[in-house]
Amino acid sequence: SCDANQLCNCSSMGLDFIPPGLTAKITVLNLAHNRIKHIQSQDLQQAVNLRALLLQSNKISSIDEDSFQSLAKLELLDLSNNSLAHLSPLWFGHLFSLQHLHLQGNSYRDLGQSSPFSSLRNLSSLHLGNPQFSVIRQGNFEGIELLHKLWIDGSNLSQYEQGSLKSIKAINHMIINLRNSNIFSEIVRDLLHSVTCLEVTEIKLALQNKSLVQNSIRPFRIQKLTFKEAFFTDETISQAIVLVKEITSLKELEAVNCVLKGQGRWNTGEIAKSGKSFVETITIIKVMIQNFHLFLDLDGMESQVNKLKRLTIASSNVFMVPCNLARHFSSLLYLDFHDNLLVNNRLNETICNGSWPSLQTLNLSQNSLKSLEQTAKYTSRLPKLNNLDISQNNFGEIPDACTWPSHLKYLNLSSTQIPKVTRCIPETLEVLDVSGNNLKEFGLELTSLKELYLTRNQLKTLPGAAPIPNLVTLSVRRNKLNSFSKEEFESFRRLELLDAGDNNFICSCEFLSFIHHEARIAQVLVGWPDKYVCDSPLAVRGAQVGAVHLSLMECHRSLVVSLICVLVFLVILLLVAVGYKYHMVWYLRMTWAWLQAKRKPRRAPPKDICYDAFVSYSENDSDWVENTMVRELEQACPPFRLCLHKRDFVPGKWIVDNIIDSIEKSHKTLFVLSEHFVQSEWCKYELDFSHFRLFDENNDAAILVLLEPIQSQAIPKRFCKLRKIMNTKTYLEWPADEEQQQVFWESLKGALKS
Repeated sequence: SCDANQLCNCSSMGLDFIPPGLTAKITVLNLAHNRIKHIQSQDLQQAVNLRALLLQSNKISSIDEDSFQSLAKLELLDLSNNSLAHLSPLWFGHLFSLQHLHLQGNSYRDLGQSSPFSSLRNLSSLHLGNPQFSVIRQGNFEGIELLHKLWIDGSNLSQYEQGSLKSIKAINHMIINLRNSNIFSEIVRDLLHSVTCLEVTEIKLALQNKSLVQNSIRPFRIQKLTFKEAFFTDETISQAIVLVKEITSLKELEAVNCVLKGQGRWNTGEIAKSGKSFVETITIIKVMIQNFHLFLDLDGMESQVNKLKRLTIASSNVFMVPCNLARHFSSLLYLDFHDNLLVNNRLNETICNGSWPSLQTLNLSQNSLKSLEQTAKYTSRLPKLNNLDISQNNFGEIPDACTWPSHLKYLNLSSTQIPKVTRCIPETLEVLDVSGNNLKEFGLELTSLKELYLTRNQLKTLPGAAPIPNLVTLSVRRNKLNSFSKEEFESFRRLELLDAGDNNFICSCEFLSFIHHEARIAQVLVGWPDKYVCDSPLAVRGAQVGAVHLSLMECHRSLVVSLICVLVFLVILLLVAVGYKYHMVWYLRMTWAWLQAKRKPRRAPPKDICYDAFVSYSENDSDWVENTMVRELEQACPPFRLCLHKRDFVPGKWIVDNIIDSIEKSHKTLFVLSEHFVQSEWCKYELDFSHFRLFDENNDAAILVLLEPIQSQAIPKRFCKLRKIMNTKTYLEWPADEEQQQVFWESLKGALKS
């Protein structure tokens, strides 16, 4: 049960006794919430370095006198909520280092005849008492000189011997649960010289005439007196006001969760006669007054409030302060009326002309104010007001212009349902809070503004820096902010704190780059890095902004796409160049034509054969073809029908289709070969289309006529089929000798007839 620091937690383990084997290494031992009944001498004998021993909420009823003898270094001992029926001084005799002792919630009725704490010279806080605790005797606190905190549960305390607490020289804070008002007076008399803050709970004050300072040691030290869950009547509160005036050191009175039975019929005459009050601060929180609407206006109390500097009356159904009374708070600097029932027409009475002349800070939050214009107008009657809180009032709208106190520096308009900000907001402000108003923008020019709070609105961007050049602190937490740029950040030249947490940040490359390279981010951003989380992209949702690093593709998508497009373009350009060099276009065009030709019947029906031969020749050889060969063949007997592209192609029809149709409608294809032929683009097509028939049908459809000798290197590589034909088929050569020309014609005619 022990960790590396030797903190041993054995709480709530059902133990009936302190476990054996404790060593000198243990510094903290927690045995709370077990069933331990008895602490024996040897149980803690070896734990000589123990600093804290927690034994609360057990069933301890007996402790051997020397059980804690070896715990000279013990600083905290908690024996609260057990069954100890008495306290023995011998238990604490060797606890020289003890600072905190908790003994409350046991069953002892008194502290014995002497002091159990006489050897505890370093004691700082002491908690004691229980519902059965009934007697405090003189000498019970001997040995204690200085206490930071003393807590006594004396709810049923019935006997207090005068002077019992006088031996303590100084107590910073004392809390006592006490119902007996007579004992309360006696205790106060004994504590005036020692206690700084006294808090009394559950007291029900009774009428008494005995002075609270009688037989008290001077000078008085008490500065603050607090009543919690106390009960007052008009009579007792009147008497209490008179009595506390005698305590000249008392500066602050506080009442929390108290009940006042009465209607304000205080003995103002007696109060006024008792002289001035030294109290400067009064705080009243959640005081319940039955039929509070019938409470009187405290007429006659005017003389008692002129020295008061701070007044808080919160959550107590205050709906008005009479004008005459308000005018007598001549020294009041701070006034807090939050969570009450103030409305605009009653505010006119509460803040009348001449009221609260010195007031600097006013809190009217959580009331029922409806008109911002009227509220501003009434508060403008306060000449020295510089701090105004009117948050959590349902104004609903904001006018274009308002009249405010001339020196107003701080204005809180948070959660007031205003839909926008207008020139109604004063230009003198140094601090402005408009959080929780669903504002979509903020563009006011406030040159003196140093702090701006825009939490819980609908802003999508940071407000412009130019209208608020002196801004030091800016809060835009829980808005709809997606990001902010380096330019926006640096435009606030004096900004020291920026709270932009709890927004749905889009972790774009630009935003992340700025965040990672801005040196001041960690010093300026409030809540960094925990409160700054990415909402998108989806892959990094929920991750802290400062920990996200996107890839090159994610950050420079457009650049990468542009590079890919350029590369694709270059590849295409390269393919075009290669295709041009190696005649790829020609091959593609021929493939397309070939595919079209393949879809047609392999051989046209006999009735569709219109020509004996389709003549493929170069335009440069047209003179020989048209004037020599055509005349010789078409005038023969019987005549041959030749298809010439100049004469027989169908006008308007695609030339490739004309070539294919003409070849298919011809019995033979006659190629007139020459140097010009192999350089002609269309001759290539005609030759290739005839090759489809020549090779696909395995026939002798092609007739080659060599008009002139052709060098083999002059035939392009793509004319591989021509080379093959010339190597495998017999071709006719046009003879230069006229005598041999007749043999040429006879051979050609024979080839056409075959």
